[in-house]
Amino acid sequence: MAIKSVQVLLLLWTTVLLSWRTFCLAEVIEDQGYASCVTSRRRVQNLSGQNLTNVPLDLNNETQYLDISYNPLVELQVAPFQRLSQLCFLKATSCGLRLINPGVFCHTPKLEFLNISNNLLENIPDLSLPLLKILDLAGNQYDSYQLPATFETLANLSVLYLGSVNALQVDFNDFDSLSDGSLHHLILGGGVEWQRYDRGSLAKMKSLQKITLKVPFCENLDLFENLLEDVNETQTTDLELVNVLPDLCNVTGDPFRTLRTMPLVKNVTIVNTWTNSSFMVMFLKNVFLSNVRMITFANITYSEDTPDGFKFPTLNHTMVLSSVIFDSVKHYQYKYPIIEISVDMFSKMDYLKVSGSKINTVPYNLISSLPSLATLDLSNNVLTETGFWPSICSHTSVFPKLRHLSLSKNRFVDLSFIAQQTHQMKYLESLDLSFNSIVLDKPCFWPIHITSLSLSNNNLGNKVFSFLSQYLQQIDLSKTDITALTQEDLLQFPMLTHLFLSSNSIKVIPTDLSPTLVSLYIDQNYITSVSRESLAGLPSLRTLKAGDNPFVCSCDSYWFITTLNKSLLPDWPLDYTCSTPPSVADLPMSEYRTSRMSCEAWLQAAVALPVTMLIVLALCSAFYACDGVWYTKMLWVWIRVKRRGQKQANLLNNTTFRYHSFISYSHQDSAWVESKLVPSLEGAGLSLCIHERDFVPGQWIVDNIINCVEASYKTLFVLSNHFVQSEWCNYELFFAQHRAIDAQQDSLVFILLEPIPTNSLPKKFLKLRRLLMQQTYLEWPKDERKQQVFWVNLRSMLQVADHRILKDMALELTQSASLIPDDLVPLLK
Repeated sequence: MAIKSVQVLLLLWTTVLLSWRTFCLAEVIEDQGYASCVTSRRRVQNLSGQNLTNVPLDLNNETQYLDISYNPLVELQVAPFQRLSQLCFLKATSCGLRLINPGVFCHTPKLEFLNISNNLLENIPDLSLPLLKILDLAGNQYDSYQLPATFETLANLSVLYLGSVNALQVDFNDFDSLSDGSLHHLILGGGVEWQRYDRGSLAKMKSLQKITLKVPFCENLDLFENLLEDVNETQTTDLELVNVLPDLCNVTGDPFRTLRTMPLVKNVTIVNTWTNSSFMVMFLKNVFLSNVRMITFANITYSEDTPDGFKFPTLNHTMVLSSVIFDSVKHYQYKYPIIEISVDMFSKMDYLKVSGSKINTVPYNLISSLPSLATLDLSNNVLTETGFWPSICSHTSVFPKLRHLSLSKNRFVDLSFIAQQTHQMKYLESLDLSFNSIVLDKPCFWPIHITSLSLSNNNLGNKVFSFLSQYLQQIDLSKTDITALTQEDLLQFPMLTHLFLSSNSIKVIPTDLSPTLVSLYIDQNYITSVSRESLAGLPSLRTLKAGDNPFVCSCDSYWFITTLNKSLLPDWPLDYTCSTPPSVADLPMSEYRTSRMSCEAWLQAAVALPVTMLIVLALCSAFYACDGVWYTKMLWVWIRVKRRGQKQANLLNNTTFRYHSFISYSHQDSAWVESKLVPSLEGAGLSLCIHERDFVPGQWIVDNIINCVEASYKTLFVLSNHFVQSEWCNYELFFAQHRAIDAQQDSLVFILLEPIPTNSLPKKFLKLRRLLMQQTYLEWPKDERKQQVFWVNLRSMLQVADHRILKDMALELTQSASLIPDDLVPLLK
């Protein structure tokens, strides 16, 4: 129901002064430039406030961001910038700069953001930077807004700050060099009133979409009207007026009448301006009769200059105004401002924001009756449950179309009470309770229509999930002291699509978290790695913000760095750095390098197996080529002799022998025996029994054989094809074998002069065939090096039983070993 000319308390302020607040557009643009231009924090050089008198010459060639603000530099010289070809952001504010050498920016072709505001430049510098997007020249000492002709080359310039306390006029040709440019936003003025403005100056910049004027016009409102008429000839849709009326300005006439004839202007912002009730009536009347859809009052000082306060007349006009913002409004009265206006005039308003104004109560019945209000923002005030829901108000039918409610940065406590009250707001979808003092002490019963809830920056802990609605699709729990996240926590939210958990103490992203999640913000936690399995459980994920975590750069992060689609990460690569191990600490993850081989086990196996086979094959080939088989056999003989020596010591302790060995050989092999075998062994102090020399004459040959075999420690057979053809050799073998069985098991020693296939031996040598298959024998090598090893092994076998001779034998072996080449010594140890 329409309420005509009702006196209401639209806004209730406490009488506490609010600290000074302005829109910091420069800081917003700087942050945007930092994010879009800088690719690695290692390429950021912040040298602000270090009392530098010159820019250092040794800056990193890869520097992208350079801040040299608050240094007494006076002049920018060419030399420090000659190597900065990658520089895209330069900030040199408040340096006392008086001169910028013409060649400074010739070496920085990639420069996109340049801030040289608040210096002492007496002229706007020549610039030829085709990629430059944002340029801030405000707060300098130039006395004219005349732009150099080089500005015609700034084809990508989008935002330009111009302002000087010495520039008191705007001439017709000042902005000619930008008439064909792409400038979208012009911030103009140094906070001082102009003495002259030439009509048509701003009208030349046809591409302008937003203009911010930092110029007071109290003494010359006609100049202001002329300026608005020029703005009307551009494409400007946003008009921002900063300090347009100084304190206690006596406004005469109607300087805002031109708004009614500006069809393109949709947003008007009044910043840092004194107003009174008379001015507000005049200003709002023009706004209501224009095409303006959004009006913003920021950092406004309001006073009532009439006894009845603000009284707005009824207008027979259909307004298009849909959004009203009051941000940081203060007054110095000792009573609440009185506003009398018809509610019908706000029938189309769908957005209302009253923030930063220390409100502790609101006209609930009035605001809740606005028929089209869809968004209500009461953030940054001092509201409590009773201040927003007064007990004297009826809550049965409120906010007929409200969908979004922000109560952020207030003093709300009782979440259960708030949940109950929202049942009356039938269409409410999102509720913002961030930056309050919420307490979880009673069960919460939420309405089904709330799908988005923000409880960020409240001390809630892990139990918060059990106090939330199962119908939520978007949950913001950033900075709520959550230490662990489990799959069970999210199972109760089957429709959850957006989850914000930034700035908590979560260490692990569990697997199979939620198949419906589209966005997950888990940055600024304690996560050391994001596993492949965790993201496999998020098939619908389109956005993952996980930067500013203490990542461990190892194989656990290999797939994340190399394989994961980085389009999922809005903060990649700037916010991702290695925390450990110490060798790569602070290294951007995008620059971390490790091999796939070291991280993929199956690949290691796939490569290691053929490599191992090749190595084994190569070693076997080398082993065969170097007669490794023969050397191995000789080593085995040596080992067996060593092991059996101790076993034979007790057996032979009381036995004495006349000869070290009886030599059995064929007469056809006597030349080798006499020239090689006998000299080598007897020369080493061994006594040998040879039938041609030591058989007793006249004694039966068989008796001689038996006596010589028994008188010898060992019997040595020189095997060859001639040997197997000798009848007497067969007798000698027969008796020696029987003696080995009866007394000394290892008394037989075989030397193979030439290969004798065992299957070619005559039947009478079946025992020899078996012995050669069971017992180790020595082969006579042709290689002279191998012959030295052969003699050493043979001598070691011909040990004697008595301790004196054994001692002599050991000494002889030691001396003989010195004759072995160095490369063969390891084989004998």
